[in-house]
Amino acid sequence: PAVIRGVESAGMVCSEKELGLSDYHEGIMVLAEDAPVGAPVASYLGDAVFDLALTPNRPDLLSIVGVAREVAALTGNTVREPSIEYAATGKPIKGRAQVQIDDPDLCPRYVAAVIEGVTIGESPPWMQERLIGAGMRPINSIVDITNYVMLELGQPLHAFDLSRLRRAQIIVRRARPDETLVLLDGSEQELSPDMLVIADAEVPVALAGVMGGLDSEINLNTTTILLESASFHGPNIRRTAVALKARTDASTRFDKGLSRHLPSIAAQRAVKLMVELCGGRAAEGIIDVYPGKTKDVRVTLTQKRLHTLLGMELPVARVRQLLSSLGFSCRWVPPDRYVVRVPYWRTDVSIADDVVEEIARVIGYDRLPTRRLRGELPPAWPQPRRDLRTRVADILAAAGMQEVVTYSLTSLEALSKVLAPEELSVHAPLRVANPMSQEQEYARTSLRASLLRTLADNVRHRDDFTALFETARVYLPRPDDLPEEVETVAAVITGRSPDRWGRPGGEPAGFYQAKSYLDLLFGRLGVSAEYAETEDHALLPGRAAAVSVDGRRIGLVGQVHPRVASQFDLEAPVAMFEIYYSS
Repeated sequence: PAVIRGVESAGMVCSEKELGLSDYHEGIMVLAEDAPVGAPVASYLGDAVFDLALTPNRPDLLSIVGVAREVAALTGNTVREPSIEYAATGKPIKGRAQVQIDDPDLCPRYVAAVIEGVTIGESPPWMQERLIGAGMRPINSIVDITNYVMLELGQPLHAFDLSRLRRAQIIVRRARPDETLVLLDGSEQELSPDMLVIADAEVPVALAGVMGGLDSEINLNTTTILLESASFHGPNIRRTAVALKARTDASTRFDKGLSRHLPSIAAQRAVKLMVELCGGRAAEGIIDVYPGKTKDVRVTLTQKRLHTLLGMELPVARVRQLLSSLGFSCRWVPPDRYVVRVPYWRTDVSIADDVVEEIARVIGYDRLPTRRLRGELPPAWPQPRRDLRTRVADILAAAGMQEVVTYSLTSLEALSKVLAPEELSVHAPLRVANPMSQEQEYARTSLRASLLRTLADNVRHRDDFTALFETARVYLPRPDDLPEEVETVAAVITGRSPDRWGRPGGEPAGFYQAKSYLDLLFGRLGVSAEYAETEDHALLPGRAAAVSVDGRRIGLVGQVHPRVASQFDLEAPVAMFEIYYSS
């Protein structure tokens, strides 16, 4: 307790921000008259908040109702769906607003409702508390309702000021070249033609599935709302959000593939709340443009398949009861199959095995019978190439080198730095049909470029002795055939060898440093190698040697040409070797 003006005080007045309940700090927080004096604030105001780790295939669980359905199935209770009934006392919506979908492949459904005579202010405390508990900031009654319904049902919504939409028109289309849009967060975004926008008769007013535009934002003077509840193509929404760095709660839900049945349900729920909490009048009817209408999903599951996957037999009545608890309707068709109708919110269920997984989940995986593996272990097939690769790596690692693993795909630009132009023209590397990027477009014919790039990344942060090696396959092209996959080991060395105190004290790494590693490797393998002077595009003349075993050339060793090293931002001398040991 503190003494204030001679009076002992055991408490203080706090704002919601000081209590960690919200960002509101303009005044103190006033509790209701029935608040128990002396009780901990957490016990009076606190509520249980669950933090759930969800899998990407279950967008239905990104809602309170979705989680409630799971709990009901496990506890045997019934889900109480939120009411969506309201009195439409306003004028008919027909003629007051228009919706046009120009790109139905990206927007299979668009639902619009009109609410007039709304009064925008703060939302009720109970709604603000639930939004805060879910990690959202209350803004105003209209925005809070759209966010509340999104959390409740999983369907993102957006509210437009109808008076700010030119010609009261909504056009869902791809963005046009050089179009820009100022989003609600104040950022001006340059749009590309593969992005979907919500436009009025002239310009974009929202980025579909991501964020609304500042130009059509509702404010305290707004009296008529056009409510959007739509279905968008998930992958397109994800690409747009990532490209513009504008990930939102809405885009997170859309990119996982929401049900096309949700927009009308969510729109009616939001309209009901706006009528009740904002004093609005709902227009008679809604606009529902639905070019991508689909049929209900029905799955046929045989009794044999069910028993095979579960490892146990279940009575027909039990199977129907389990599926019904999850919202599936199940019809038994004698003598051996079920016809299951998938509920609209389960977009992840499409085949018989999906249905079996649902039954197993409710039963509990721990209750499924387990059996030990039966039969004999298959014989071990000798793999001399793999064994040799492991042995080579162990020898070099024991010699003090560090093993690295790099991508087997590279770019033509990287290969041209370490291979002669005539070699690339005669033995052109194999190009993959669908490269992930320009840096991973060709199957590499040498490990040199990958190792030199890795070496450059390492010595940028350290200047002591560095020796890296990699054992991998290179892909040598063959006419009218798949490339020859050749087991290869390559290494790069730079820096000065450490003295007895661990400080750089020897000569810079060069030809003989690389050769010493090779001599050690060949000695441990019991191989006698011969060295003969040679020339190579990547190596310094006079400091390059071909390596042969039994008269057959298997690789080379030498000092990297400064011209090549400089292309990888390597200033110190670099030695290397590359051996095709599968031969």
